[in-house]
Amino acid sequence: MQIRRAGVADAATLSRLASACFTETFGHLYPPEDLHAFLAEAYAVEAWAALLRDPAYATWVLEAPARGAVGYALAGPCGLPHPDVRAGDGELKRLYVLRDFQNGGWGGRLFRAAQDWLLAGGPRTLWIGVWSENFGAQRFYARHGYVRAGQYHFAVGKTRDLEFILRRDPDGAAAASG
Repeated sequence: MQIRRAGVADAATLSRLASACFTETFGHLYPPEDLHAFLAEAYAVEAWAALLRDPAYATWVLEAPARGAVGYALAGPCGLPHPDVRAGDGELKRLYVLRDFQNGGWGGRLFRAAQDWLLAGGPRTLWIGVWSENFGAQRFYARHGYVRAGQYHFAVGKTRDLEFILRRDPDGAAAASG
C-alpha cells in the first residue's frame, strides 16, 4: 500500500471514499434521510474539489494494490468551536481507513503525514474533533499528546452528536480547559 498527496483530480474518488468510510463507521447512528443529506452536502465532489484547490488544506490518500483508495486524511486551519482557537492553529479534520484495511498501522501513517504537514511551518497548536463514543480514536490521539479541551454538537441532519475537542499545544504538551 502507499500514501500519496491528493490533487483536484481525486475529488470524485475522495467523495466516494469519504461517503463509504463515514457510512461504514457511523451510518448506523442516523436515520437514512439525515445520513444521505449529510453525505450529499459534506462529501460532494464539488466540496472535495474546493478543498483540494485550497492551499490552506492538504489531503492524503491511502491506496491498496488492485483496490484503489481505501483511506484518507484531511488537514487544514482549525474550524472547531472553541474559544482558545487562534488564527494559525491547525486541525486534523478527518482520518479514515476502511474497516478491511485497519489495524495495519496505515491510519497512524496517515496521521503522521497530516501532522507533519501541519507542523511544517513550525510549532503551533493542533486540534482534533472526535465523536464522544469513539474510544479507540480518543486513546490513539492521547498517545500523541492530545487531551480533551472542550466539546460541541456535530450535526448530521436532525441528529446532534456529542463531539470532544482535543488539543495539543505547540510544545507537544496538551492543556485541558473544559
